[in-house]
Amino acid sequence: MAHIAVVYHSGYGHTQRLAQAVAEGAGAQLVAIDAEGNLPEGGWETLAAASTIIFGSPTYMAGPSWQFKKFADASSKPWFSQAWKDKLFAGFTNSASTNGDKQITLDYLFHLAMQHGGIWVGTGMMPANSKAATRNDVNWIGSFSGAMAQSPSDASAAEMFPGDLETGKQFGQRVAQVAAKLAR
Repeated sequence: MAHIAVVYHSGYGHTQRLAQAVAEGAGAQLVAIDAEGNLPEGGWETLAAASTIIFGSPTYMAGPSWQFKKFADASSKPWFSQAWKDKLFAGFTNSASTNGDKQITLDYLFHLAMQHGGIWVGTGMMPANSKAATRNDVNWIGSFSGAMAQSPSDASAAEMFPGDLETGKQFGQRVAQVAAKLAR
């Protein structure tokens, strides 16, 4: 069985809830990046031991948070030794606006994984884009490259859309299924 880690930063709790949903679906271990952009004790070891790493960051000002970027820059040490080469990677993000330039954040996460010589896993989900679709449908935002969620700027983390959380959970399940197939 694959060992999966979800490494994420959350500024206001929304991305943390999404990370928890992704981790639940994937059976993954959470590694939270703190407000200073640092991993907890043992965080780097957890990522080194993982066969799959799922990145998560809120989208702020058309990209990942500076705390996530600090972590990404610090990952140059495993990059230099190619320690994460051939691991599976995936990613997710959340922003206040429906679009909010979330794709740029997912592209950043993808390119970080590619720098590490990783293999990217997308959502594998069809979008909820029919006339009958509702805001609480799975993959209502319609992302293929990674999971996306939207949390209104005046909504607490407890008020996140159930469809976005279910999207995160199903995304985590997909990543775990791909990891299990490749582990054979």
